Amino acid sequence: MEDKMHVNTQNQKKKKTRKKGSFSSQTVNLQDYFFMPEGTEFFFYTFYFLAIPYITGAIFLFFAVAGGDFGNFMLLDMAQAFVVWAIGYEIVATVSLLWILSLYIRYDNEA
Repeated sequence: MEDKMHVNTQNQKKKKTRKKGSFSSQTVNLQDYFFMPEGTEFFFYTFYFLAIPYITGAIFLFFAVAGGDFGNFMLLDMAQAFVVWAIGYEIVATVSLLWILSLYIRYDNEA
């Protein structure tokens, strides 16, 4: 009898904690993650959208393609900025999606 009461109490606690909003209904404020003074959001969003993937792509090319050798890195055609940016964009997108997935899993476990 005590086991049934214990299970019922656990179920009631789970139902009470599940009443918080869904993961996708949370508000996201990018100013918590990126430096962005008021009134200059458009400039900074554009800068981050262009610079972060390009730098990430250049770092990836330096370590993965050039083997960490600066001489080999300088032999690469860095004039193909869109290709470097696209490589970095894919890396940033993958890392972002994995980060969101980990936040979702942690959010689901907290509930």
